[in-house]
Amino acid sequence: MKIENTKAQMRKGVLEYCILSILQKGDAYTSEILATLKSAEMIVVEGTIYPLLTRLKNAGLLSYRWEESTSGPPRKYYVLTENGGLFLKELNSTWNNLVNAVDLVTKKDNDE
Repeated sequence: MKIENTKAQMRKGVLEYCILSILQKGDAYTSEILATLKSAEMIVVEGTIYPLLTRLKNAGLLSYRWEESTSGPPRKYYVLTENGGLFLKELNSTWNNLVNAVDLVTKKDNDE
């Protein structure tokens, strides 16, 4: 089993949460979202993020608007919806519970 595959699966599992968290701080277009993820060492390619953004939009968690750009074509800015904000609150709670549970389990393993 390759560790890189496991790492990639772990990142994919939290990607929706990370994207919603980024958009909670303000509207962003895809390149900004990718840059934020990359700066946090969440390596993501465009081919992964576009379907995910579409899925989140179709689920009513995101919306978008077009804005003219001074340096190229118009940009699609993604916006967290009210439902997206509520969903993110649930994910925050779930994430905190998961982190605590994993810490408990891994701490026991490391202490032995």
